[in-house]
Amino acid sequence: MPVTLAGAIRSFFEPCAIDDPATRGAVDHLLSTSARYTQEPSARPAVNPAAARYLAPALEAGRRGPAAALAAAIAAARDELHWYYGYAPLPGQEDLADRIAFCEILGPKAGLRNGGTRLGFTLIGPATHYPAHAHPAVELYYVIAGTARWSTPSVSAARPPGSFILHRASEPHAMETAAEPLLALYSWSGDIDSPSLYVKL
Repeated sequence: MPVTLAGAIRSFFEPCAIDDPATRGAVDHLLSTSARYTQEPSARPAVNPAAARYLAPALEAGRRGPAAALAAAIAAARDELHWYYGYAPLPGQEDLADRIAFCEILGPKAGLRNGGTRLGFTLIGPATHYPAHAHPAVELYYVIAGTARWSTPSVSAARPPGSFILHRASEPHAMETAAEPLLALYSWSGDIDSPSLYVKL
């Protein structure tokens, strides 16, 4: 199923008209690299508390929006997807392990093994602040469901489903949801091996 899902992602983005050159380049990188992989045994799907609570409503909302085809492809593969939360708790802040989850389908350690890109999904529950974080990788997001506020040192704006968001290498960024969960596709390029760390915005 992750193979089918990766194909559905490429089919969704291939016809997209994108004016911004940097975003266009990130999408082209996703398209070219995500078609090359070896298939490895993937982690056994686990019951992640955030995914258990928020994935179904996010997919339901996604099916009503501009990314309906992506939401349907994720729903078809959901029983084989491994959701996790990889950050250590922030001192003095709520542990977000039951409110945020990630699912990587393609990458250096994913079931679809690829050393040039990471491809997956970010899921954030309602009324949740994903604190400022950064990583050396360039990151492309595409919002599948849920309008959330996306912030960097230079801009803070609500981004609805159908939006592309591009973060430059090591650019701090944060997200905050309101009444609905956020489901977004992400793709990393460049230095995809260094981890994401919480930082000050």
